[in-house]
Amino acid sequence: MFNVLATTEGLDYLDWLELRNQGIGGSDASVICGINKWKSAVELWAEKTGQVQSQEAGEAAYWGTQLEALVRAEFTKRTGHEVTPVNQLLQSVEHPFMLANLDGVCQHPIYGTCVFEAKTASAYKVSDWDDDKIPDPYMLQLQHYLAVTGYKGAYIAVLIGGNTFRWKFIERDDALIEMLIKIEAEFWDRVQDGTPPPLDGSEASADFLKARFPDSVPLSTVELPEDAANLIMQYEYACQEEEDAKERKQQASNMLKQMLGENEAGTVGDRTITWKSITQERLDTTTLKVEHPTLYKKFANKSSYRRFSVKTAA
Repeated sequence: MFNVLATTEGLDYLDWLELRNQGIGGSDASVICGINKWKSAVELWAEKTGQVQSQEAGEAAYWGTQLEALVRAEFTKRTGHEVTPVNQLLQSVEHPFMLANLDGVCQHPIYGTCVFEAKTASAYKVSDWDDDKIPDPYMLQLQHYLAVTGYKGAYIAVLIGGNTFRWKFIERDDALIEMLIKIEAEFWDRVQDGTPPPLDGSEASADFLKARFPDSVPLSTVELPEDAANLIMQYEYACQEEEDAKERKQQASNMLKQMLGENEAGTVGDRTITWKSITQERLDTTTLKVEHPTLYKKFANKSSYRRFSVKTAA
């Protein structure tokens, strides 16, 4: 069972974001489960707790919204299933922190009312939709919607690269839904009590830290907890592994280049190796600074960042 939290038709984007921050939406599920490469759980937590602003929708999301009606119409044309748009934000009665913003609903001949979700994807992602596969983040999103609505299944339709159309039907997975509810409930408890989730090794977590702590206080020092020593050992060991891997990579590269010699490309099995001559022009900033200091100063950009390092005390 679900309630209608709000009507979204004509709703301002910022107002919609504020409503979404009152709970967990379908696209949040993959973030909380740690399989979203664009955002970390701690970044989402900071958004939900109002510590950082939600990121504005990018070009891909914008065009996905613009093409939603086209995907919906093509799905109806190919399947005969009429889709009814849902301009409402739904809220689970049993788990009020779970929200759903459906693209639409349609009727399945056996399961009755089902979720409909429209997607667009890059041509480079076509293999993600081969056979019966759909990307894992979308599977979690659909199961989240089924948890909120109580429906037995969901249709997902995707336009890939602007010229490939596919659609699939996904049955309700109660075991996966039970796991989702548990993980999302734990995350929402952290939002409620202000306890951030653990950081992971993703770029999203690194980007969050850069945004959260952009500048350091000059000459400031803090006494770290004892478990920092274990993290330092982990960091140093990873650095050594990285150096070893870099050397092995360079050795393989050097030997392959020797095999190519003056040839631009070589083949072995189903692999092609290339070593091409590339000509490009670059601005000589050193000479520019010496010979035309005023011009250099006019166009030079000053940037700052925080450099991380681990050193042994003298």
